[in-house]
Amino acid sequence: MTESRPRIEELPYFEDSAALFLPWAERRWAVFLDSGFPHSRQGRYDIIAAEPSATLITRGNLTEIRQGGAISLSPDDPFELVKKALGETVLSHPDLPFCGGAIGYFGYDLARSLEKLPAIACDEENIPDMMVGIYDWAVVVDHQARRSWLVAQGRDPATAGRWPHLVHSFSQIQTIGWQLTGFSIIGEVEANMNRLVYGRAFRRIQHYIREGDCYQVNLAQRFCAWCQGNPWEAYEILRQMNPAPFSAYLNYPQVQILSSSPERFLKVDDGRVETKPIKGTRPRSPDPGEDQSRLRELQESLKDRAENLMIVDLLRNDIGKNCAPGSVHVPEMFAIESYATVHHLVSTVCGLLAPSHHSLDLLRGCFPGGSITGAPKIRAMEIIEELEPHRRGVYCGSISYIGFDGHMDSNIAIRTLVHSDHRIRFWAGGGIVADSDLEQEYQECYHKAAAMLTLLEHFKIRKFGEHVGG
Repeated sequence: MTESRPRIEELPYFEDSAALFLPWAERRWAVFLDSGFPHSRQGRYDIIAAEPSATLITRGNLTEIRQGGAISLSPDDPFELVKKALGETVLSHPDLPFCGGAIGYFGYDLARSLEKLPAIACDEENIPDMMVGIYDWAVVVDHQARRSWLVAQGRDPATAGRWPHLVHSFSQIQTIGWQLTGFSIIGEVEANMNRLVYGRAFRRIQHYIREGDCYQVNLAQRFCAWCQGNPWEAYEILRQMNPAPFSAYLNYPQVQILSSSPERFLKVDDGRVETKPIKGTRPRSPDPGEDQSRLRELQESLKDRAENLMIVDLLRNDIGKNCAPGSVHVPEMFAIESYATVHHLVSTVCGLLAPSHHSLDLLRGCFPGGSITGAPKIRAMEIIEELEPHRRGVYCGSISYIGFDGHMDSNIAIRTLVHSDHRIRFWAGGGIVADSDLEQEYQECYHKAAAMLTLLEHFKIRKFGEHVGG
């Protein structure tokens, strides 16, 4: 570990980081890790970064690495390649979560680099399994302290020359001259499963459970629509409609990721590990009395508690691969977290990262998250591949940052839309167990999809150009 210190300059604080990001929204490899503030008070830090000094793009068994004008291809483990690109670990800053490092997505199908899985589902995503940038500079906004900083590790020589421009750019809200191409949905949103197809998959999972293949399988359906224009406009509305503490907007070449995830996957802070699996959902009600009744129903549901416990046990084992022996514990079980459209049942699992282990070792050892596969994980993923018509791509993977200092925070990429090739897709699903009810599980998909379906309806164009959203 080196004692290299980051360069830090305080900036004016602005409550809405989305407005600060606007001038960068169309730049390739620009990223906005969004706590949902001010529309939600649950989050604290926002992170904005762009102009990565290196990029890593994994497709199948090969990762393309671009750095300093050079391009190379590697068949090596993608997680190890990101770790290598980060270089020697530096000391952390006591007051800032991120002072430069890796930011990007690790798609669900990156698991194929870790495990041998069948190839049955149709792969229509046509996007990389992993896209990660190595960012020398970033803007960190602390909404609790109401302060902002420009930070840089100084590993990219170009950062020093950019510094005055970056300070100027992020010291003001620039709205004039940044009119983006309007976003719109063309035609209907189509699901890849109707009730009949979903019912067949549901019954097949319950057959596997009765046969002892598995205890729980997460079954999801995909929603897709044709679209045009810049998806940043859609993200600005999404973060107002469905604010969430682990949201993100990634503007990558040929693909944009719009995430309003409520779920933390893995956090590492000075060696302290935390994961917060979600399992158990009820839809919100506009009637306060009914809303409280649904919350209590979730809290008291033996079925939902059993589902949650299965995943807690799975994650205890997963993080235990890279945590110090005896350090893994569960400080909180079955807490309620409430969001714009749903209540969730959430537990917390903690541990201490073992000496000489890196955050990326932990991410690799837990990937993909057990809360969105099922248990046991590998058998559940085989069943998902058999029964879901399309590959998941980014969905149920993770959007993460891993700092030069080894700090990491990551989400489970649920409530996440993917835009490419003039189409926008998202998924919604839930865990199926032995006593699951078909109709309830099918409806739960739509409860979880509610905010995203409403978002796309807002941007929908009817025949003759009439815009539904007004």
